[in-house]
Amino acid sequence: MDKDFNYIFHLSHIDLDGYGCQYLTSQVFDNINFYNANYGAEVTQRLEEIIDDIKNQKSEEFKPLILITDLNLTTKEAGKLEKEAIKLGAKLLLLDHHATGKNADEKFAWYNLDTTKCATLITYNWLQNSFDFDKEGNFSKIVEAINAIDIWVDDSKYFDYGRVLLGMISGAREVNRVVFAAEDREYKFKLIDSAKKILDNYPLEDAPIELDDRLHFIKKEFFKGIKNDTKDNLVATFVTNILTKNKDKMKITYNGKVGILTYSTGNTSLIGNNFLLENEDFDFYMDVNSRGGFSLRSNNKVDVSKMAELIGNGGGHPNASGGKIENYKDYFVYSKLRDSIQEYLDSKE
Repeated sequence: MDKDFNYIFHLSHIDLDGYGCQYLTSQVFDNINFYNANYGAEVTQRLEEIIDDIKNQKSEEFKPLILITDLNLTTKEAGKLEKEAIKLGAKLLLLDHHATGKNADEKFAWYNLDTTKCATLITYNWLQNSFDFDKEGNFSKIVEAINAIDIWVDDSKYFDYGRVLLGMISGAREVNRVVFAAEDREYKFKLIDSAKKILDNYPLEDAPIELDDRLHFIKKEFFKGIKNDTKDNLVATFVTNILTKNKDKMKITYNGKVGILTYSTGNTSLIGNNFLLENEDFDFYMDVNSRGGFSLRSNNKVDVSKMAELIGNGGGHPNASGGKIENYKDYFVYSKLRDSIQEYLDSKE
């Protein structure tokens, strides 16, 4: 393809293969923004987010490429995206292996479908052919392992290692990917990179067990700060630090009280209490899940049992309560979620 671009907006799937594609492009390009989506409405919202981000670029020298990997588009989705890209002067490239994209592949020149390989291997080949990436083959083993498990090549010598990789990424849920997208992606890149090093340095027959044995420590190493602790406490501190850093843009208000909004973050009591103790200018902590259920925490500044009753027919204790938002609409872009929840809270005052 034409390589006349200087900034990449890379959207990929949320499994091992999807993150594998982005792990590779992160090795090649400095000017790159990453986005991830599952299928359905999230793909549409992420593409809209990319379009908005491109529109916000002001430089006359800006030449964007929208790169999509391990996700297939319908002909309608692809046609809409192509029209937007033309308006913005953006180039398009899609690298995928799902046969359901056959119609779009036949219609759009920028749509590249290869059902014989996983998307990570397709991306690897593109980077090698177009940018002379990895002439020494240093990434070939990890790519082959991802390929073996993603398209189920069970006679591959890398298949058993790929099975451990698959569980490693699917089980990496400590950091919420909607609220903390960059940190979650960095975490998964770290896991893949650590797995690559084990595969490079241990006999192939020993590598799956070595990765499986070391995975807990690899995870703890990512979250570890000044001192060691249990993984749950390390994760809670890690997330609390992110919240504190971003609290101004995550702020919500209700009846004159200031809170922070998270999404399906988990460990609500531990993280909520940690945050409120470290940020005395905040009165409550609110976590919403994909079905509109919410948890509230306070530190004796708000009776969240009354708040839960008023905003969601809920209840509980003065410092720990929950409920459900009426007519909840889910969002995959945090800023849109926050705006929607704030509008809802305003309507309940």
